[in-house]
Amino acid sequence: MKMAAEEHSENVGAVILHHVSNSEALVPLQLWGVDLSITKHVIMLWIAGAVIITAFLIGARPYRRGTVRVPSGFTNFLEAVVDFVHNQIVVPYVGRQSARSWSPYILALFTLIVTANLLGLIPFFDLIPGSGTSTGNVNVTAALAVMTFMAIIVAGSREHGVIGHWKNLAPPGVPWPVLFILIPIELLGMFVRPFALTMRLAANMTAGHIAMLAILAPIFLLANPWIGIGSVALNVGISFLEIIVALVQAYVFALLSAVFIGAAIHPEH
Repeated sequence: MKMAAEEHSENVGAVILHHVSNSEALVPLQLWGVDLSITKHVIMLWIAGAVIITAFLIGARPYRRGTVRVPSGFTNFLEAVVDFVHNQIVVPYVGRQSARSWSPYILALFTLIVTANLLGLIPFFDLIPGSGTSTGNVNVTAALAVMTFMAIIVAGSREHGVIGHWKNLAPPGVPWPVLFILIPIELLGMFVRPFALTMRLAANMTAGHIAMLAILAPIFLLANPWIGIGSVALNVGISFLEIIVALVQAYVFALLSAVFIGAAIHPEH
C-alpha cells in the first residue's frame, strides 16, 4: 500500500497541472499566421454561446408568438436576469439615459461568464486535456477585457466626441504643470483596468480548481480511507462554494465593466 501511495503521490502534481494548464490544440489551425486552433476552451465557449442563444430563443418565444400577457416559468426567470442586469448594474453606474445602449453588452458579458463558469464545474469536460474552465484561461479573460476597453473608448467618444473623450483624461482647471504627472497616470490607469479584469476573473476561477484538487490530494498521498471520506465531504462543500464564486465573478466583471463605461460617459463623477 505504501508503494502504491508513493506511486500516486508522484502523479499528484501532474494531475493538478493538467487541470489548471492551458488547453491543448485538438484541431490545429493556422490562418494567415494567426493561430485559430480549436481547443477545449474554444469548444466550451461554443457550448456556452449555444446554451445562451437557445435559452433566450426559448424564453422569447411567447413574445414572438404574441401569446404572453404575464411571463411565467422559464420566461419569467430570464426576465428576472435581464431586469437585474439592467436595473441593478447598468442603470446605477452607466446612467439611465445610456442604459438601453449598454445593457445588451453588459448582459452578454454576464450571461457568457456565468455559463462558462458553470460549465467548468461539470466533470465531463475533465476528460479533455486542459484546465477545468475556459474563464480560467488568461487568453479568454483578456479578450473579454479588451472588449470592455474598446467599449469604454466608444462610450466616451459617443458622449463627448473623440477629442473630448481624450481631453477628459485631465479634469478642467488643473494647473498645466500637474498635467505632466496626471496624464501619464490616467493613461496607465486606462490599461490597468482591463488588466485587472483579466487577472481577477482568471485567477479566481483557477484558484477554485486548485483548492479542490489540493483537498483531494491527501487521498493519494496518504492512502487513508478516513482521510478520503473527509476530503470528499469537504470537496462537496467547496463545489457549492464554487457555484457561488461562478455567479459572483460574473457579477463583478459585469459590474466593473459598467463602472468603467459609466466613468467614460460621466467623467465629472
